[in-house]
Amino acid sequence: MPLPGGRGLLLGLAAAAAAVMAARLMGWWSPRAGFRLFIPEELARYRGGPGDPGLYLALLGRVYDVSSGRRHYEPGAHYSCFAGRDASRAFVTGDYSEAGLVDDVSDLSFSEMLTLQNWLSFYENNYEFAGRVIGRFYGEDGLPTPELTQVEAMITKGLEANKQELKEKQKFPPCNAEWSAARGGRFWCSQTSGGVSRDWTGVPRKLYKPGAKEPHCVCVRTTGPPSDQAPDNPTHRNHGDLDHPSLEEYAGCPPLAMTCSVPL
Repeated sequence: MPLPGGRGLLLGLAAAAAAVMAARLMGWWSPRAGFRLFIPEELARYRGGPGDPGLYLALLGRVYDVSSGRRHYEPGAHYSCFAGRDASRAFVTGDYSEAGLVDDVSDLSFSEMLTLQNWLSFYENNYEFAGRVIGRFYGEDGLPTPELTQVEAMITKGLEANKQELKEKQKFPPCNAEWSAARGGRFWCSQTSGGVSRDWTGVPRKLYKPGAKEPHCVCVRTTGPPSDQAPDNPTHRNHGDLDHPSLEEYAGCPPLAMTCSVPL
């Protein structure tokens, strides 16, 4: 059951993708004409076995007809445990026990909520929407409950955090790194290190983040104005981002070297 240029361009695509996903997410919660409401006991009959009326599963209260993927969900198949119920939590945790096959996602993290959003997109794009389950996420009127509204808010925040993370990754791309028990560590920068294509190479630096126990190696631009200043600002020192307060040089590494070795 598989899941489905330059700095300015990447940031623009990230922002557009976040906006599109957020808009689609809002649309998913909106009423649809003629949708069906299920109580959990009724949904439990849709496990795809002999005499069952169909093969359905639910995710975040939304019911999908997965008959076209019968080989994944029918009795005896690997994902048969998802059929006939809302087991939203297990889509993230991988806990296929009865205790784990539940719809309670209240303690999941932002990133885990984004995983659920990805699964929701998968089912929206690949299977037919069949209705909603009355319970945790939808009321007897078929409208979203406060708990579903909270899930939606967490997904939105997760999308915003991802956008911010991408923006920071463009500013401070991760270094290339290797480790040898005989020689220690080596960090170096290239125009594609960290999976970020750019028109500069940069030099390795330690980046300290609030709340992180250890710094991690990033590549830092060495010329031009800091990233938070306009290119035509006449007051900058032409140091790129080298003066950023959260950065630290590697001991024993020349300040403008593109490769740094950290001995044992």
